[in-house]
Amino acid sequence: MKYFGAVLLLLNLSRLFAQQGTPYHTNFDDSTLQMNSPLTLMPFNRLVRSAGKVVTYGDPSLENHTLDFAILPDQHSIAVEDRYGIAILDVATQQIRRRWSFAEGQSTKDLMSTYSGIKAFRYDGHQYITWGAASTHRSAVMIAEWDGDSIRNVTGLPIDRVPPAGAALPNDIAVQVEAGIPYLYVVMNGNNQLCKIRWTDRKVIWSAPTGTAPYGIKILGGKAYVTNWAGPVVTDSTLEFAGTPWGSAYTDPVTGATARGSLSIIDIRTGALLNELPLGLHPNAISGSMDGRYLYICNGNSDVVSVVDVQQEKITDSIQVGLFPGSGRPANGSPGSTSLGSLPYYGSSPNALMPDPSGTTLYVTNGFDNAVCVIRLGQRASATGTGASSVKGYIPTEAYPGGITLLNNRLYVANIEAKGARVLSPEKTYSIHQELASLSIIALPSSRELKGYTRKVKEQSLFFRIALTNRAPRPNSAPRPLPERIGEPSVFKHVVYIIKENKTYDQVYGDLPQGRGMPNLCIYGDSVTPNQHKLVTDFSLLDNYYASGKSSAEGHQWTDAAMVSDYVEKSVRAWFRSYPHRQTDALVYNKNGFIWNNALDHGKTVRIFGEACTTAYDTAERWLDIYHRYLDHQDQGFTNTSTIARIRPIISPDYPDCSNLVFTDQVRAEIFIREWRRYEQATGDSLPDLLVLSLPDDHTAGTSPDFPVPKAMVADNDLALGKIMDVITHSRFWDSTVVFVTEDDSQSGWDHISPYRTSGLVMSPYSVLGRPVHTNYNQTGMVRTIEQILGLPPMNVMDATALPLFDCFGEKRGDYTFTFLPNRVPLDRMNKPLGELKGKAAHYARLSANSVFKDVDDGDDDTMNRILWFDARGTAKYPVSSKQGE
Repeated sequence: MKYFGAVLLLLNLSRLFAQQGTPYHTNFDDSTLQMNSPLTLMPFNRLVRSAGKVVTYGDPSLENHTLDFAILPDQHSIAVEDRYGIAILDVATQQIRRRWSFAEGQSTKDLMSTYSGIKAFRYDGHQYITWGAASTHRSAVMIAEWDGDSIRNVTGLPIDRVPPAGAALPNDIAVQVEAGIPYLYVVMNGNNQLCKIRWTDRKVIWSAPTGTAPYGIKILGGKAYVTNWAGPVVTDSTLEFAGTPWGSAYTDPVTGATARGSLSIIDIRTGALLNELPLGLHPNAISGSMDGRYLYICNGNSDVVSVVDVQQEKITDSIQVGLFPGSGRPANGSPGSTSLGSLPYYGSSPNALMPDPSGTTLYVTNGFDNAVCVIRLGQRASATGTGASSVKGYIPTEAYPGGITLLNNRLYVANIEAKGARVLSPEKTYSIHQELASLSIIALPSSRELKGYTRKVKEQSLFFRIALTNRAPRPNSAPRPLPERIGEPSVFKHVVYIIKENKTYDQVYGDLPQGRGMPNLCIYGDSVTPNQHKLVTDFSLLDNYYASGKSSAEGHQWTDAAMVSDYVEKSVRAWFRSYPHRQTDALVYNKNGFIWNNALDHGKTVRIFGEACTTAYDTAERWLDIYHRYLDHQDQGFTNTSTIARIRPIISPDYPDCSNLVFTDQVRAEIFIREWRRYEQATGDSLPDLLVLSLPDDHTAGTSPDFPVPKAMVADNDLALGKIMDVITHSRFWDSTVVFVTEDDSQSGWDHISPYRTSGLVMSPYSVLGRPVHTNYNQTGMVRTIEQILGLPPMNVMDATALPLFDCFGEKRGDYTFTFLPNRVPLDRMNKPLGELKGKAAHYARLSANSVFKDVDDGDDDTMNRILWFDARGTAKYPVSSKQGE
């Protein structure tokens, strides 16, 4: 009966949302992200509208994120930790009363708050606030006073790094009074340590080793319980393991993701490690019952809360908290199986929690459900509980709730993503790193209210699409370009997936009259990108297509995996441990991995060009050196490595990685085309089913000397794409091939509709030709479309609820071939040397050289965008308001 009830609910939601026609559609699919509605449409298949009251704050010129809370001892105020400092929320007025930012202190300007863990306490008549802060190379435990009216005496206690860590990264803090003196127990996420600090003289009493990347702490009965994001220290070299920056972790050989989580138990008197318990994946936040008997721990990569009995030191309960547990894909990956709930769709990302004082209820923030999960604690999780623990319902929040506290029967929820990047400048444009922070204040709901909230959470999560995703393939279905159901045949056998770097729609296509563009924002139009302009005109111009993240570190997770992990969300804008666009940090990966292992798991062949690898080459070489050797057809001698063991055999060994801009994209195109022609010349069809390519040079290196001018690098990228499409469309494989092209993100520009809006292409003999497509699509829908064509089940809750790109295909084959157009900007038109420049040109060239170098996203994004604008438009007014202090 439970199974049929779940199916009935899904079908009812489907009827509620679906328009006439394709059942996947909703009433919002023709909307841009600017839609005028109480609901906010996010660029990843989610609508958000929080219960209760939402408090929005922050400097609109920055990308703000609320992280965590600490209730002040006076109970009248709550300290709010955000990425750029702290704020004080007045409980009575429900307004931000005061704010302090790192920019206010001369010695703190380069710091940001770490992931979570702010605490408040009273000592010697003063109310103190303490939290962790860091940059990529130094750290401090921050200390401030709250006198009831102002934030005073803000200081930072420096914490040295322990090599190989680049920074100590103090995160969660526990305050314990011993013999009348407060002690701070500080989790050092970078150092893999727990430190005990005496308050009176700020002296470190001891430092104890933990597991890898420790995150949260709770002290009970003379013991410190520390969660380890990446699990135990690696001691068994016979098992698969890989680097997480500044340490190693056991990894899943299939996906490359961390394979273990753990809980270190440490004696607070001596720092001795007493025990270590296994947990789920990515254990992060930890809290305890009021009676001190139980610990509750979120496992962000497992969608589970672990319950630990403190007396027995063992896990007594494991509570599934995800929104989608009863609607999973079949265990064998076959969408037609009758075992509907055998594998739950993963990706709710629990990451903060708070028990109520009665010990009967636990509140958990589920990041990608955009909700608080309300749990009734059972007999294995509470001294007063009965029966099994169960989910009572969900309360809607804004996007990605990541911190929670409870005071006076009200929940206070930190929304890390809030409403996303939606700050409209006075110039009527958007830039991706301008976002206000928010927190939700929600009265504890009655049972009836909770039922209504739960319904809203499911509606806003597009829950109805799960029923459509899980439909069994129909027997004897005729092949179609994009099958309506997973498992039904496609006319395509091969998918080519091309990932480019960092452009908005208006930057490239704003000059096209058939789309919703703003010509004055277009700096890389037809004169720079003739191949892309011809392709979107011949096929379909997608003018309502969005990147799901805001930077390459997020973007390559969305393009490759259709979601990001809790580690990524907690790191946004700070990137203390890594900037993980090259997939070299095991903590970044989701439990179910990437599109390539999904394909491999289901019997498909795969080839990867430049994604998830690092290229070894002579770093003394400059762009022109490599370009001239390309012109002379010389072997460049590049070699690639990957932290993911499973894909090492399928990575093109000499195709340059996605980060290095020192390689012309002509080298990348030449290597891909050479491999393609080998498949062409072989007998039969040995062309891989899925080919994933990185083409990153449209990122540009700004006006850095020794690199081409920005327009030349964008033209280089355009020509490479044109050459690749020329070869594919003239190939014997063209009839059975579809090509998808996306930017990884949209951070290097501006747009008049949304900063998430970017360029996307869908090209095949069956693609709709010669008209624009206005349907709201995003990167998760592109991944889902690739899965649907190849007959793969979704990997997580995001691609499971995505809208496949149905409008980009027709039923009839078109007779089409493409001949590449020559570049209109010389590819070797170089930036001028510093000695030949003056004024702003010299200033920007110097910044480019110092901030950009040869790697993607090596410097400040806003500065890069100003450089690109100046290079293209000179002294014309920049289209986005200045950041504070410029």
